[in-house]
Amino acid sequence: MDMSSIMASQLRSLQSTVQMSVLNKALTMNTNAATEMLEVLPDQPAAAHPTKGASIDVKA
Repeated sequence: MDMSSIMASQLRSLQSTVQMSVLNKALTMNTNAATEMLEVLPDQPAAAHPTKGASIDVKA
């Protein structure tokens, strides 16, 4: 194996490692942002059931 092919292989390995590191950091940042967003949301009241308790007019 010549020197340039060894260096090319090492460069590909380094690029892959850096790419995985960047993706991991981006995922962590997005997860933290989503968690913070959910924590600051006000408590939502439960939605009313669409038909339960409503009066229904039935004509014979």
